[in-house]
Amino acid sequence: MLMPSIFGESLFDDFFDDFARPARGVVHHNTPTTNVMRTDVKENEDAYELHIELPGYQKDDVKAQLRDGYMTISAETSQNNDKKDEDGKYIRRERYYGTCSRSFYVGKDITEEDIKAKFENGILLVRVPKKEKEPKVEENKYIAIEG
Repeated sequence: MLMPSIFGESLFDDFFDDFARPARGVVHHNTPTTNVMRTDVKENEDAYELHIELPGYQKDDVKAQLRDGYMTISAETSQNNDKKDEDGKYIRRERYYGTCSRSFYVGKDITEEDIKAKFENGILLVRVPKKEKEPKVEENKYIAIEG
């Protein structure tokens, strides 16, 4: 049974982090990180606003795509920090490459022109309008009567 805790996911998470398990802030291979693409969704009268955190990414690293009613936000970045001394020997070589993406269902009636997006200070702001379903006009169908 899970118990609520003011320390983390459970009462013993913080206690055992120093012993057998690595700290939660450390990212390991094949372990999803919880610090990328945190998203807040706010509902207004006429639209939904998404605030997606993309720390360390630039505007050119971010892409948004709409397909089959799903809006997919993806980001890709790479860094290369090669440093050499005067003789050309490596002092330090570090490289980083990372991608992340999330999809949101926005509906089949939404088009690319309806969605507005803006990237500033590492946060992608996306505004998706609410579309009211057009009422279907009931069509009278008659059966031919022969006589």
